[in-house]
Amino acid sequence: MDELILTNSEEILQALSKVELKGKGFVSECLIAEVLDAGIATPDFFKATGTDPDAYYDGEPNAWSDYHVRESKKVFMVYGGAGKVRRSHIADTP
Repeated sequence: MDELILTNSEEILQALSKVELKGKGFVSECLIAEVLDAGIATPDFFKATGTDPDAYYDGEPNAWSDYHVRESKKVFMVYGGAGKVRRSHIADTP
C-alpha cells in the first residue's frame, strides 16, 4: 500500500479501526483499541508505511508494516514487516 499520512483526528481513528495485525510478535484485532489503551484518544498525526502480508486493512492483506500515531507529545509506534517480529512502542517525546 502507498504511504498514508493523516492529520485529522476523526480520519485517523477511522483508519485505525480498519487495521488488523496478525503474525509474529505484536498482534491486534483492531489497532484503534491498542492506541486508545496507550492513552491516545484524539491523535493529531498518523503515518503508515511499508508492506506486511500479515497486516490487514479493511479485511484486505498486505497493509502497512509500520505505524506512527501521535497525540501532542505521546507517540505510539508499531514496526516490523514481512519475515520480522512485529513490535510496538509507546513514548513521551520532549
